[in-house]
Amino acid sequence: MRISPLDIIINKSFKPNKKFYLISGNEPTLINKVVDMIVKKYQEIERVGTTKIESISSLGVGAGLFEDKRIYLIKNCKELDKKAISIHRMSPDVFIFSQENSQKLKKTKNIFTKDKDCYLVDCYELDKSSKSKILNDFLKSSDIKMEEDLYWELVERLDNKYAFLENSLKKISLLEQKDINKTNIRKLLTINDSGKERVFFSLFKKNKEIVSVYREKITVTSDVNELYYYCKSFCQLIIDCGSEDEYNRKIPVYLFKEKNFLIYLYKKYNSKKKKMLIKLLSDTENVLRKESDLSLISGLRFVLNIKKITIS
Repeated sequence: MRISPLDIIINKSFKPNKKFYLISGNEPTLINKVVDMIVKKYQEIERVGTTKIESISSLGVGAGLFEDKRIYLIKNCKELDKKAISIHRMSPDVFIFSQENSQKLKKTKNIFTKDKDCYLVDCYELDKSSKSKILNDFLKSSDIKMEEDLYWELVERLDNKYAFLENSLKKISLLEQKDINKTNIRKLLTINDSGKERVFFSLFKKNKEIVSVYREKITVTSDVNELYYYCKSFCQLIIDCGSEDEYNRKIPVYLFKEKNFLIYLYKKYNSKKKKMLIKLLSDTENVLRKESDLSLISGLRFVLNIKKITIS
């Protein structure tokens, strides 16, 4: 049986009643949230312990002395088939498999959609409708009132990745009701929340296209500040890593969709270019400290200079 991740995260009446769960998709932060929520739901209704294992073949036996059952958190679907499900169907335990999408997973997903003891949860980046549902639930539970135009702006600005969206909502919850306005909301939201990272990931596009993305995402001087520190974090990763393997390992997991771009970017850099990048960051930060806020044109110049160094 297939179920939406939001039915688990924001549906207060959801009760976990299946034996097997497969949490997959291409959004790891949402996958992790769903797994955590299922475990939490079980822990609210009965004594249950958790054990992490690599695959179902490495499964141990027996629940703890003071536990009704055990939840097995299984990292991959290796050796998961109809036979394995049949073997463990009568067990009192619960089995949660979490794995990002792959070609090999299609057959397993098909099994989960048809089996009455199974839930399949596909986790992808949040769309506008999903963000709206999550925001509605947050506002209701927090008893926060918000003007309609601010509400829709927030839906647009909130990140499509669940972990970043949730982090932004936590920040908003700390505001007093009188402080819920556009100015304060924009100050709270990080670079990821408003999609400003798209400017950095447009580096290999034509200058005209970079300018277009920049003008869309960077509208006030405080946006330039945020963009600078976002770009700096990626540039610093290039500067600090001495090899492609090291760089590859240090790319944040949530940027899996941009991994090919980032690796291609790193390959453009040698020691000379890294020194040029260090000087650009230093010069820009000096301007930032003197002027408090970079002007919009200075921010655009900074991005184009990164591109210039990269492709030189």
